Order: sequence, then C-alpha cells, then structure tokens
Amino acid sequence: MQIKKQPMGDYQTNCYIVTIDNKDLIIDPGVNATQWVKQNVTNPIAILNTHGHFDHVWSNAEVSKDLDIKIYCPKDDEFMLSRDPYNLGMKPSKADVLVEHDEEFDFDGIKVKFHFFPGHTPGCSAIEIEDNLFTGDFIFKNSIGRCDFPFSNPKDMKDSINRVLTWDKNFRIYPGHGAHTTLFQEKESLKAWLNYL
Repeated sequence: MQIKKQPMGDYQTNCYIVTIDNKDLIIDPGVNATQWVKQNVTNPIAILNTHGHFDHVWSNAEVSKDLDIKIYCPKDDEFMLSRDPYNLGMKPSKADVLVEHDEEFDFDGIKVKFHFFPGHTPGCSAIEIEDNLFTGDFIFKNSIGRCDFPFSNPKDMKDSINRVLTWDKNFRIYPGHGAHTTLFQEKESLKAWLNYL
C-alpha cells in the first residue's frame, strides 16, 4: 500500500492517493487538484469524499470526467456538491454513489468503510482502508474540525468523539489538514475537546 499526499489551495487541504495492487483511490480532490492527481495515478478507480466542504471536493467534477471514475460522497453532504452553498464559484459535481451511514465497499478486493461521524458537517465521515483512517475534518493532529459553520452541529460532534473514543484499534490517521497521527495519540486531546463542545 502506498499513500501520496498533496496539500491543495489556500486552506492546504490534503488530497490523498491510496494505491493498493496497482489500483488508485483518490480521496478529497480539492482546489486545483486535477493536475497533481493525473500525474500520480496509473489505474484510478474511484473518488472518495470524506465530506462536502468546497476545499475537499472542488476538483470532483474535473477529476471524475478526465479519469472517467465515479464519485462516492456521504449522502447527507451531497447538497454541498451540487449547490455550492458558500457561493465560491465551485463547479458543481454530482455524486454517482450516495454513501449510507457506515457503508462498506469492495473495490476489486480493496475493502473501504465510511464511518459516519457527523458534527463538522451533516455527513462527515472517516474512510477506513486497511489500518488507516482518512478523517477529513473530523480529527486532526491535536485538534478537531470546527462545528460553528453553517450545517455544523456541536452535539453531533460530541457524540462522534465519544463514539471514536470507544475504539481500541490504533488506526493511523490521515487528516484533511496537517500532519498524520494515530488514534491512540489523539485520545487525550479528543477527551479535552469534549469540554469545549
């Protein structure tokens, strides 16, 4: 398994390419991600969105069209792809697959699970591939995603944190912004953040 990462746009949003058995999964193609993605894939099979915020899905439509692959997006965030709710001029995209809560997929032998962790957005999810968790804007190194945006929900974020704190597997965490970490490294930080929600 190989993981490539490139921060994109003003918000330095991490776009990931996960390659297993010569098959490429593209996670969160953000602002101006298309060229980098095309230069770093050989056999792309899907675009996976952790959530619908513009800085994570900006290049969805272009990458999907150029590489002829489907977009998988949590169903509760699909409206952000098609409507550009922040009026930033993002080209709309359409999810080919609306992902249900905690839905699992098998991409030619690659197991992928979308863990439903709402709060930052209504459909915010962490994508599990092998021992790795691509957390989008749910968990960062020493921090969590903001939940004071439109469509955010602090109570949902608190519930999501409490749920992930019950996990006993030390996933490697690849967040939507910043450096990677592990779940066990983040547990104390997550407990502390509960006091601010």
